[in-house]
Amino acid sequence: MLNHEDAAAHVPSAVHHIPPEKVCGRAKDVIRRLQKAGYEAYLVGGCVRDLLLGITPKDFDIATSARPEEIRRLFNSCRLIGRRFRLAHIYYGRDYLEVATFRAPHDDSSEDGGKVNDEGRIIHDNVYGTLDEDVWRRDFTINALFYNPISGELLDFVGGLEDLSNGQVRLIGDPEMRFREDPVRLLRAVRFAAKLGFAIEEGTREPMTSLAILLEGVSSARLFDEIIKLLHSGDGLNTFRLLREYDMLQHLLPLTAESIEEDSSGNFERMVELSLGNTDQRLREGKSVMPGFLYAVLLWHKVNLAALALQTEGAPELQALNEAATDALRDQVDFTAVPRRFSNITREIWALQARFRYRDLRRASALVGNVRFRAAYDFLCLRAEAGEPVKEDAEWWTTFQFATHEEREVLCRDSADKKGGLRRRKKRKKSTGSSKAAPPPSAE
Repeated sequence: MLNHEDAAAHVPSAVHHIPPEKVCGRAKDVIRRLQKAGYEAYLVGGCVRDLLLGITPKDFDIATSARPEEIRRLFNSCRLIGRRFRLAHIYYGRDYLEVATFRAPHDDSSEDGGKVNDEGRIIHDNVYGTLDEDVWRRDFTINALFYNPISGELLDFVGGLEDLSNGQVRLIGDPEMRFREDPVRLLRAVRFAAKLGFAIEEGTREPMTSLAILLEGVSSARLFDEIIKLLHSGDGLNTFRLLREYDMLQHLLPLTAESIEEDSSGNFERMVELSLGNTDQRLREGKSVMPGFLYAVLLWHKVNLAALALQTEGAPELQALNEAATDALRDQVDFTAVPRRFSNITREIWALQARFRYRDLRRASALVGNVRFRAAYDFLCLRAEAGEPVKEDAEWWTTFQFATHEEREVLCRDSADKKGGLRRRKKRKKSTGSSKAAPPPSAE
């Protein structure tokens, strides 16, 4: 375990090799302005980590000795946000840079200080402090590196550079206490391990499985945001496997975890993994992804089984599906929120699956024109690839959507003829119930 007494390592640019041209110019300007006003200011966190790894950062976060109100006085476009954790956002049109004031250890004796509940979870976090104190409030060593882009100097108090070099994710301080302070750190450990291809250090890893149940005490809205970060980060498949390895899936997506255990065919697990692999590929190609599609996959097994059970009891197909969807989404919301703008898309994807069985020209053409056709079609193909008995439907719709009008007419007519032939054969089979004996089978 790392100690507070460890001295900071001052690493010059000639050693750390962060390319100055990769640093956001606006972030440099903010830091320069804060320093000219007499405050300390550094880049910190994931952006420094990524710069050291040769990855282009998505965000450039700044830590400073200036208080939020002092930051606001320096920048006209500054807006203060947050109650539990007060932050300054400096806006550039729709974009902004996040600036946080150095934090200190919690002090329950202070009226405005940090507070934790009986389980050790942080519930109030506005305790301002010094740079030395701020380091020890950060979660992982690889995220606790401070970089001054003006001087080019890097500060490493906790061995973050060594952990980056060794490819490991390590918590700062006592792992169990830090996870109890904020259980979302469990998810962050998994996310960084998957994203960077790092191992989770043994001391950090040891309590993770036993503490995973703490996730159930985190707000469902916050966990929804975390799930999107985990599974729509471009490393969703590896992240999903780690969530299962550390028994976290059952506390985030219990219906998904149960479905994987219940489905002896393995089709559902294949479907989830294929979906996440496809999502990772889409993100690498710069294509869009939809949370609504993600949840349609994750909850499909439960919804499909429940809908089929309701149909056997006499419920119409669409009514059965709607009831099953409502139940599954309600159960999931108890763990992670699913905003209605996404759950409505999830419902539409499920509802359109039944319409893929209809192949008359009018209804087929209308379905292709549906705003959710592409998502529902991709879902159908995913089901087929995972092993569900819908391969013929997926192939027919693949041909139909790219066919000319004349070709579509032929496809629909052939499907009608085939269906009609099946019906005639069924009728002939039923009509053999006469008193005459059936002819003997041919000897050939």
